[in-house]
Amino acid sequence: MGECIIRVKKLSSDISQFRFDLGHFQLGQPNRRTGVCDTDLFLIGEGTHQEVKICGTNNGQHIYYDVDDVNEPIEVKIIATQPNIYRLWEIRISQIEFKHRAPAGCLQYYREPSGIIQTMNFAVNGRHLADQDYNICMRQETGMCSIAYEPCDENSFKIGPPISMEDDPGSGDDSIPLSDDVGQSRGCQDRVMLPCDIEEFITPGGGPRVCDLLHCGNSFCSGSDLPCRIESSTLPFSIHVQFGPAIAEESPEDNLGMCLKYDQQACVV
Repeated sequence: MGECIIRVKKLSSDISQFRFDLGHFQLGQPNRRTGVCDTDLFLIGEGTHQEVKICGTNNGQHIYYDVDDVNEPIEVKIIATQPNIYRLWEIRISQIEFKHRAPAGCLQYYREPSGIIQTMNFAVNGRHLADQDYNICMRQETGMCSIAYEPCDENSFKIGPPISMEDDPGSGDDSIPLSDDVGQSRGCQDRVMLPCDIEEFITPGGGPRVCDLLHCGNSFCSGSDLPCRIESSTLPFSIHVQFGPAIAEESPEDNLGMCLKYDQQACVV
């Protein structure tokens, strides 16, 4: 138990970001009911507007942290508060020059035309974390005009309760203003937002449905219990992860998080 702290200073003024590659990352799991990291915590930039807080299993994940205007060292901390927990971490820290930086606002940035993206602590018997608000971005490759997403398997999208109807979208609440009826909006406490255009996604049965910005519940495709594939040509290619503050859930298994396969699609002349 205790704290492990390192401080990382920029090697030169041209350094724009630090990249943290979590080759091995096994800390205590968050609270199963709330998603709060109340046993172990990995913390970058404590108290800053960019503060990053995660725990649990995050092997293979990565994090970009902006240091454009930062002259003081960035503090990286691991806090362990309970005994008898298996812990292992191996983290590579790279300093990124401005010309190689990830786009502003991207906590994660994937530079391959296809791959797999996951929310933090996506693991067997895991639970997605509370208080998360970040963008996962994919670099648009030459000759590619759209991107397609589909769940990794039938159990790889579980983010809390499904979309609910809320009154008065102008009341200042935190719901997403997607109106179905006058005076109502559809919202989720925990959600991912997928920029999309008027393109349609196709269900396995062949029927088209309208692309939806907001995704939560146990189905990646709104109104469908079947696996699906969503394609979007909206640029830049990105997904916004927004998990709210701790709320005790009776069914933690419904809060596993998200694993998606993405594949960029060639332009059609």
